[in-house]
Amino acid sequence: MSALSTVVVVTWRGREHITACLDALKAQKSPHRTIVVDNASDDGTAELLGGHEVVRLPRNRGYAGGLAAVLHLVDTPYVAWLNDDAVPEPAWLAELESALAKDAGAAAATSSILLADGSTQSVGVALTADGHGKDLVLAGREVFGFCGGAALLRTDVLRAVGGVPASFFCYYEDTDTAWRLRLAGHRVVSVGPARVRHRHGASTRPGSRLFHRWNERNRLLMLLRCAPAGVAATQLARFLAITVLLPLRRNAPRAANFRFGLRAQVLAEVLLRLPAVLVQRCTITTSTKRGRVWQDWAGR
Repeated sequence: MSALSTVVVVTWRGREHITACLDALKAQKSPHRTIVVDNASDDGTAELLGGHEVVRLPRNRGYAGGLAAVLHLVDTPYVAWLNDDAVPEPAWLAELESALAKDAGAAAATSSILLADGSTQSVGVALTADGHGKDLVLAGREVFGFCGGAALLRTDVLRAVGGVPASFFCYYEDTDTAWRLRLAGHRVVSVGPARVRHRHGASTRPGSRLFHRWNERNRLLMLLRCAPAGVAATQLARFLAITVLLPLRRNAPRAANFRFGLRAQVLAEVLLRLPAVLVQRCTITTSTKRGRVWQDWAGR
């Protein structure tokens, strides 16, 4: 039987966990191709990848950059995104493939991602009232977006909506892609039996300065690319106002994403990218569709 899917695993300094991921892929019930993208690891990861199809990048391009770097190599109807610290159950890929085969309107299928203790990390992504992507732990069949740590997409549709936003580096590349899929008229489904175990935070440090920088910046970039103009402008203005007023507040929040220096850096990076982002916005879709998607999904 020929493979329907290519599984892309992006790794950076994944020596401690990538073997478990790749072993679990070998045990999948559904035949597939695996491409490992090594983001210039310097911890011995490369030595563990013998026997696998590997694309080694000369520098660390992040999760989004790694996915984007090999999309042109994918020659199967489906492409899976899988974190290098995720361990899928044997039926994982088959369940995702079956879900897309049965639902022609769905362009992406998201997994049940479980933490080490068995609790649920994500069964899909919701869009909050202020435009954040939020992991769902309970969901029906259809969800706004997929969690990029373990999902399956139609390859031709992904390419048609612009591929993976490589410049995001890390975080929100999945929610941005879900936005573009929906703007093009496609749906995203949650597949409960497609289960993976995830060592959350093994590859990145949630709560770190970099984590908050990428999250805050990429949320704003996503909204500027995809959301209704009023929503994008409001959220950018709100971020700016909070940042400007922070030094005047006596009891400012102590979280890393409320530090003035970090927020100033985020604003600088967004403004630097703004001309290119506005050009990208014009290529994505019409304002009417943006409003409809926002009305249907924001705050649900």
